[in-house]
Amino acid sequence: MSRSVLLDLARESIEEVFQAEISIDRDSLLTEFPILAEKVATFVTLWLDDEIRGSSGEVIAQRSLLDDIIHNAKTAAFEDPLFSPLTTSEYLHTRIEISVLSVPKAVEYLHSSDLDTKIRSGIDGILLSSHSHQATVLPQRWDEYTEVADMLAHLGEQAGLGKDVLRLHPDIFIYQAETAVDEPMIKRQRTLKAN
Repeated sequence: MSRSVLLDLARESIEEVFQAEISIDRDSLLTEFPILAEKVATFVTLWLDDEIRGSSGEVIAQRSLLDDIIHNAKTAAFEDPLFSPLTTSEYLHTRIEISVLSVPKAVEYLHSSDLDTKIRSGIDGILLSSHSHQATVLPQRWDEYTEVADMLAHLGEQAGLGKDVLRLHPDIFIYQAETAVDEPMIKRQRTLKAN
């Protein structure tokens, strides 16, 4: 299955909300692409002018790949608490990024220095968890942090546990992501007209 199928599914999910009608043929998609029935975790991130405009996802698979893309696309566009709902004009200029995540693996460590050799900057996503607190960073979001300790301090703050989170010896999991990004609708329409 090509990445464009997932990107098209995310776009159609958002368009269903704008058009107030269901247009996704789930049965046809599941017949053509059986992998969509498997439980897989994803993140959908919307980008507008190189700034995040909405994001939604979970590290642990809760739904089928089909349902997860649909859910996360709609949530990123219309229910991200950090943003107002996406408008039609914004949608036309928005790029969609989909990250399909591997199953997280626990990282065993005794000391914080162990983590420097077990977590790869820009390759591994991190899920930090302690009791009911957790935070994550996707592999491609390491831009601001090159040191593992800095990223873990950032995640500790995000989770509400403070920068010195390693004193709590939280559970740490790593995962990888296959990522695909499309072009904004406005740019795609111009390309089609030019051809």
